[in-house]
Amino acid sequence: MKIRLIVLFILLAQAALSQAPLRNISDLSFMSGKWVTKGQWGDMEENWSEPLGNNMMCSYRCVKDGKIVFYEFIVIEQQPTGPVMKLRHFSPGNIAWEEKDKPYEYPLMYLDENVARFERPDKKTSLTFERTAVDKLKVTLERQDKDGKWVQDEFNYTASK
Repeated sequence: MKIRLIVLFILLAQAALSQAPLRNISDLSFMSGKWVTKGQWGDMEENWSEPLGNNMMCSYRCVKDGKIVFYEFIVIEQQPTGPVMKLRHFSPGNIAWEEKDKPYEYPLMYLDENVARFERPDKKTSLTFERTAVDKLKVTLERQDKDGKWVQDEFNYTASK
């Protein structure tokens, strides 16, 4: 009987240690700020709020040759399993790309001190946010194209006022 209890205790301890700790929305505060960059897509701006309650939010815009290309509205909400990013795209005129009740969802899959990786459940798209310096935020978009080939876009943002 003692051996069974010891084995059970060891198994329970191993299971508890092997599970990743539940992350909180406040762990993502390093993403907060107004970030700008220029690239082949155009001039880009992301505005991330500080965590407040159980969420963060972001507005994004991409402008090329003085005209809007597209917008994004992003929220990160605390779920029982951890933070989940929910993203929607909009064309000029505020025309939504996604259906009303179907934003893209990206659960938080990895978090280190200044790095967060969000990945869609179908594993065809991920977004990684890395604070590389006090005034620098690198965002990496990894996605599969129509042919199943992996494409990576890197956006090196600088803090703006």
